[in-house]
Amino acid sequence: MATAKKPGGQQAAVAKANQGTWIVWVVVGVAVLCCVGIGVVNRSGGGDDVLPPTSQERGDTVPILQRSSASQGICYGWVLRDFYEYTDLSVGSNLGEGVAVEENAACPRWVQVVAQVAYTSESSESNDFARITVEASDDVSATAQLRMQSGLERLGLTEDAFVDEPGWAVTRAAVSLPLLAAEAGLVEPAATPAAATADAPPLPDAGSDLWRDRWGYLLAAVGLLLFTALLFAAGFWQRGRQRREEAQRQAQAEAGMRDFRVARQAAARDPRRTPEGR
Repeated sequence: MATAKKPGGQQAAVAKANQGTWIVWVVVGVAVLCCVGIGVVNRSGGGDDVLPPTSQERGDTVPILQRSSASQGICYGWVLRDFYEYTDLSVGSNLGEGVAVEENAACPRWVQVVAQVAYTSESSESNDFARITVEASDDVSATAQLRMQSGLERLGLTEDAFVDEPGWAVTRAAVSLPLLAAEAGLVEPAATPAAATADAPPLPDAGSDLWRDRWGYLLAAVGLLLFTALLFAAGFWQRGRQRREEAQRQAQAEAGMRDFRVARQAAARDPRRTPEGR
């Protein structure tokens, strides 16, 4: 009895289906690797970038420092740095935005607040932190600098304030320097400005930092969930294809058996087609 051979068209269809399956797996693997890579990069790096003062905060600070400097005869300024990169993110003084007072010939006497802020990753055991110091020219004693530095905390400009709103905090500390310098005995109190006609704007909302260091993990988790869903979908599709192929093979086998039975019955009815009837 001759066995039924699988048609060439069916072999080509199976090969094409297998090729399509490999393409799906390759695409899924690349997507998952990208998601995991983003998560690893986010974990190994620091947190959000340290945000400098806004243009409005800088524009409001410089005129105040100019009036205080003209009244007290000393320059005031600020410096905001990224602790890890040690780069100056914002510099300003009574001389203008971007103009430092340190080593400036126009400022023989000067005082500035220097804030270094660091955001750590969620996987790190360290917390976000800030280092705030008050620096001054050589004629200002270290004791006076420490008094002004402690005065910042008394005014509410603590480490937490610099971590939450570094740009706002450093400009706020800069405009507080004239008062602190007078308290330390460096200068006479600045002239009292005219009463403001409008209330000071409220502090900006610090917002929630829940996802500040977690966006990479969230993206990686979504990628893994998508990968799992695709695995299930590919498994169901492949299992369905196998069942269809098994059904086709079974149908072909049954058809072959029916043809064989028909041939035997035809041979039994016509003895001439058998070896005995020849």
